[in-house]
Amino acid sequence: MAVIKHEGCIRLDLNNPVFQGQLLTLQKAERHAALDSLKKIRQLTWNQLYRDPGIKWEKITSIKPPAGIDAVYSLRISRSRRGTAHREGEYMRLLTIAPDHDATYRRK
Repeated sequence: MAVIKHEGCIRLDLNNPVFQGQLLTLQKAERHAALDSLKKIRQLTWNQLYRDPGIKWEKITSIKPPAGIDAVYSLRISRSRRGTAHREGEYMRLLTIAPDHDATYRRK
């Protein structure tokens, strides 16, 4: 069996139970949009992600990151939803999918 190596591409960690629960409870259209976004992200390098106008990877400065995490970032998951994640080496560790844009930044 051949091993496909994604040299330089972002590797996704979708194992956070909060993220999984929120992803799986999205309405069908939003869930498909989220999966399309994740598919796109895993084909990008980190430098491409930083410049991508559709993903809009942004550092969240309004919240303190959990212990052991340098910074938490928001990213566009669908047209109406943003997610949170952090970078750990080549991995993007997904944390949450907010119910609306403001909730990502805890401004509600």
